[in-house]
Amino acid sequence: MLNVFTLDNGRLKGGLFQEEIESAEDLALSRPVWVDLENPTAVEKGWIRDRFGLVIPEDIVDEDLEESARFYEEDNGELHIRSDFLIDDDEAPRNVRVAFILYNNVLFSVHNEDLPVFRLLRLRARRIPALIEDAKDVLLKLYDADAEYSADVLEGIYDNLEKVSARVLKKDVNDTEAGEVLAAIAREEDLNGRIRRNVMDTRRALSFMMRSRMLSAEQFEESRQILRDIDSLDSHTAFLFDKVNFLMDATVGFININQNKIIKIFSVASVALLPPTLIASVYGMNFKAMPELDWQYGYPFALGLMLASVAAPFIYFRRKGWLK
Repeated sequence: MLNVFTLDNGRLKGGLFQEEIESAEDLALSRPVWVDLENPTAVEKGWIRDRFGLVIPEDIVDEDLEESARFYEEDNGELHIRSDFLIDDDEAPRNVRVAFILYNNVLFSVHNEDLPVFRLLRLRARRIPALIEDAKDVLLKLYDADAEYSADVLEGIYDNLEKVSARVLKKDVNDTEAGEVLAAIAREEDLNGRIRRNVMDTRRALSFMMRSRMLSAEQFEESRQILRDIDSLDSHTAFLFDKVNFLMDATVGFININQNKIIKIFSVASVALLPPTLIASVYGMNFKAMPELDWQYGYPFALGLMLASVAAPFIYFRRKGWLK
């Protein structure tokens, strides 16, 4: 899918408008400031080559690129930036690689999935007058929206962990509930880790743009503000990491308590059955002096003694409170 975004005196009823391109002729008539390619086909890449003279590599959004290939500038003036953007999917949260190319005052973005940050920017650009002035503004506003989206996801993690805390810190937690809690905690920790990676990548991209001296004074200050916002997120992710560890330890502690209860039952049973086993062994030796050979109440006496030897440890354990 190929979409172009153009400006009309800095606004179109409050910003930037989108036009889906379905042919090379449509693209030739447009004067975009931003060209967005979502999972582009070879034909659409050919349109870009013919219209803008820009060749988009096949491996532009590969995940195994070297770190040195994430930020660089070509001899012809192409500025390449590759960044990860977060998708907070309930089933599978993930970071999606996006390749940006800034060439001849046009921003080209290539990605394989539709991203919430891109939708958020399009919504803002329609509502806020003069939000975008050039292609570099588009890139900065995407990173700004990315930082805000990460903050919103962090708020969701806070809310979800509060629910988990209410389940963990109640009086009793059985093994089934503990398993569900551990799964919920693992998901939130995975999401928190992805946010940390996401904001780290955004910080690196903004630092590269600031070092390359491609930004105006106003855009440079805006980049510094975005970096300050990102720095404020670091303390939240660190706090959530500590909270996740606490809930994890508490849940594992409850699981250990439940297991100890089971082991305690077996331990008590083993101790209680030792005396009757000893009595049965002694009375089963069949010596002549044994009561069961010369006394008619020998067997009842032996059985009663075995029962008494079982009852005595249970009474003792109960008084000590070890059976609770």
